[in-house]
Amino acid sequence: MPKLRLYAVILAFLCVPTGWATTDTSYSQADVETAILLRDDAMSGTRAWNIVESLTTEVGPRLAGSEAEARARDWAVENLTRYGFENVRVEPFMIEGWRRGAETAEVVSPFPQTLAITSLGNSVATPANGVEAEVVLFESLAALRAAPDDSLKGKIAYVGHAMKRTQDGSSYGHFVRLRSAGAVEAGRRGAIATLIRSIGTDSHRMPHTGNMSYSSDVTPIPIAALSNPDADQLERMAQRGQSIRVKLTLTPSYTGVVESGNVVAELPGSDLADELVVIGGHLDSWDLGTGAIDDGAGVAITMEVLRRIKEAGLKPRRTIRLVLWGSEEVGLLGGYAYADKHKDTLRNHVVGTESDFGAGRIWKITRSINEQAKPVADKIAELVEPLGIAPGSNSARSSGPDLSPMNAQGFPGFRFVQDGSDYFDLHHTPDDTLDKIDPAAMDQNVAAYLVFVWMAANSNVSDWGWPAEQ
Repeated sequence: MPKLRLYAVILAFLCVPTGWATTDTSYSQADVETAILLRDDAMSGTRAWNIVESLTTEVGPRLAGSEAEARARDWAVENLTRYGFENVRVEPFMIEGWRRGAETAEVVSPFPQTLAITSLGNSVATPANGVEAEVVLFESLAALRAAPDDSLKGKIAYVGHAMKRTQDGSSYGHFVRLRSAGAVEAGRRGAIATLIRSIGTDSHRMPHTGNMSYSSDVTPIPIAALSNPDADQLERMAQRGQSIRVKLTLTPSYTGVVESGNVVAELPGSDLADELVVIGGHLDSWDLGTGAIDDGAGVAITMEVLRRIKEAGLKPRRTIRLVLWGSEEVGLLGGYAYADKHKDTLRNHVVGTESDFGAGRIWKITRSINEQAKPVADKIAELVEPLGIAPGSNSARSSGPDLSPMNAQGFPGFRFVQDGSDYFDLHHTPDDTLDKIDPAAMDQNVAAYLVFVWMAANSNVSDWGWPAEQ
């Protein structure tokens, strides 16, 4: 008999007759003991690394809307079915497809040399023979926005930034605006193309991709990211005081309307089966690396949580739903599709969280819940404290990117904040590969998620903070 199944049998005999052996009737002592056993057993080793190894080896990069993303859905359905979960299914939705082409850049003068670049997702192409023009340098998006209209006519804009590494990745939200708005602001001023410093913190010659968008009132222009060392090089050239000319060739293309989808699996509940606790990660990735950190790790962590509860023979009161979202990288499209498809039953979703910040150890919990759920949340915090996890604020705006469309409607959530000190060294680069993952760190993540899921799925609290219906 597997160890956790044996634990479940022991708990059935020892804990159920005692009833509510706690001063707070929000949860039972039996569930606390089960959570501890699940936590400690996970810390002795899990299959999370094996799951992400399988995904990144057997599927590899999983660009939204691509044949590879479709193979990832097949991989997920096959494995989730094999694990014995119920209601395993794909919930399809359609997106506008995009694929990368050739991407080259070189300084033509005054110091001829090649540059390491990558197209940003959704960028238009240059003409087939590229564009060549003088480069105008800006130190920030704000500086670009301060430039006069038509001041970049016929030129290439380069825009830098000063993003720094932080444990929680808090600087990303500010600086990523350059990736989204750079081409629009440069095009508004007459530029024919845009180069930006990669939105990342590494010093490797590996540029960072990521999605961008256009504005209907500005003619689209191509945009690419320079690796940080190449951005440094371009800025040093500018300090010489001479005009810099660059040739840039990008040949991405749009593939029309294509299918993506979310993969869903469940462990059905008992007496509260219509109420849902949601966990998951996003199945798609960018195409430069193998998507191990972003977000194969999150997929594997949450799949392993569900697998271990199933293997232990445990039956939660509420249904635990795993969602592996599609097309997150190109605009949270899977998250929006899920919220729309389930709009009539959103309030059945009691609480949830997504793992989408790599594979580092969790060091903090944030949450957005009401007073009624606070005793359960405080107990969860107490139970994960031995894992090195400290409580954070109750003002989290999101419980994960793909849950943010639901959070915007009031869905209460948790966020397990991982150590992201090196996350933006790897994020959206060719360096996002399996060798960067520490299996023991993944085990700690699984242990923490097990505590959250078990306590949330079995607590005596159904209202975690949805606002009153109008």
